[in-house]
Formats: sequence, C-alpha cells, structure tokens
Amino acid sequence: MSLLSRSAALLAALLMSACASFAPPVPTAGEALSGRLAVNVAATPQSAARSVTANFELLGDAKVGQLNLSTPLGSMLAQARWSPAQVVLATPQGERRFDDLDALTREVLGESLPLPALFDWLRGRPWDGAASRETRPPQPPGFEQLGWTIDLTRYSDSAIAATRAAPPVVTVRAKLELP
Repeated sequence: MSLLSRSAALLAALLMSACASFAPPVPTAGEALSGRLAVNVAATPQSAARSVTANFELLGDAKVGQLNLSTPLGSMLAQARWSPAQVVLATPQGERRFDDLDALTREVLGESLPLPALFDWLRGRPWDGAASRETRPPQPPGFEQLGWTIDLTRYSDSAIAATRAAPPVVTVRAKLELP
C-alpha cells in the first residue's frame, strides 16, 4: 500500500470517528444496582393515579450518576444523567435539561422522588444526606427518612418498598438482581 493510500485511509478513519456520536461517560463511583422498579402515585381529587414499571440500572452516586429505565425486552424508555453541572433526561423523543433531580422526577412522574437517597435505600440503609429514624413495631422493619418510610421486610429477598404518606401517596418498589 502506498504512502498516499495509507494516509487517505487514516484520514477517512479519523473523519468517520469524528462524526460518530459518543455516549456520555458512565459514572464509576460505587457498584451498579439493577433490577425491577415500580412507582405508583395514588389518585387525588385533582389527578388520576399514575404508575411506571421498568427494569432499571442505577450507576454512580448521588453527585454524579445515571439511571437507565428499560422495558422487559430491553428497549430504552429513559435515561437520567446528573452531575453538579447538569441534569439531563434522554428519551426516544430527545433530551431535556432540568435544574435538579427533583425537577426531573416531578416533570416525569408528577411527584418528586429522592433519587440521591435511592442509592442507599436500595442497600437497606438510610442516606447520609438527611436525618433518619429506625421504625419500631408494629411498623415493619426499616426506617423513615425525608418523609418516606422504607420497608425492609423483604430485604433478604433483595426487595424494598418506600412509601411517602403525604398526599398523593407515592410507593416505590424495587427488586434487585443479584450478581
């Protein structure tokens, strides 16, 4: 192969790679958590009940992270990415930016969900970013934090339930996949 042919091939490869779209880097702090997630928002006099069920993958941590939601067949429903510089929701319809994670979850579900706390809640412990208290019988084993009650009754089966009693009642159920 002549020098001119090699140079042309190298230039073509560089141009093609420059046009490729790159996914943002995946956060690496902490281990990935994945499984099945169901969010139910109870009906109120002003709004109908809403629910979302999806497979999830939670990466990173409360400061820099990513939440991927997909169908049981693996089609991407949405991807939330956050860092101190930005909060982005990517869906098949495009990308939208938000001021913070509360605004993102409020827009998507109509209610705010404490995504930063979810990293710890899925591990069966309170988030260190807010005060918490252990639940006592007759309540199920778990804790209360940020206005939510985290039920760890099925934690040995890799499942948790988090309920916000303030209207509208919101329940988040997660079943983790074990590695």
